[in-house]
Amino acid sequence: RVSEPPNAYDFGQTINALNASKDKAACADLLTATDPKTLPVLLSNKLEGEILLIFIQSLERYIAGKDPGLAYQHLFYLSKAERFKVVLALLSKNEKEEVQQLFDLLSESQSDQYSLEDLESLKKVYEL
Repeated sequence: RVSEPPNAYDFGQTINALNASKDKAACADLLTATDPKTLPVLLSNKLEGEILLIFIQSLERYIAGKDPGLAYQHLFYLSKAERFKVVLALLSKNEKEEVQQLFDLLSESQSDQYSLEDLESLKKVYEL
């Protein structure tokens, strides 16, 4: 059982360990336990391409199908993190396609937490 780390340092340590092991299920557990609004603070200035990708993959594989609203909230607050624009600019074509797949999945889902207009607006933030 994963709980939300109390601070940016612990969050960073947990993310680095999950990223090293490529454990997307455990990353999904971490994201489920973490309040999306706290992501920018917990990530601090440590957002990197690999971290963005494991978040995207975990959201797509484990969260979007069960709780599309939570997946949307994480995408929204992830875009507010320091270094987001830099990391986004460095994504490869294939990596951008993974992000697109998550947005496609969310657009097929219904949630009272976002409208299709909200989703389209967020897609622009992700430069899709």
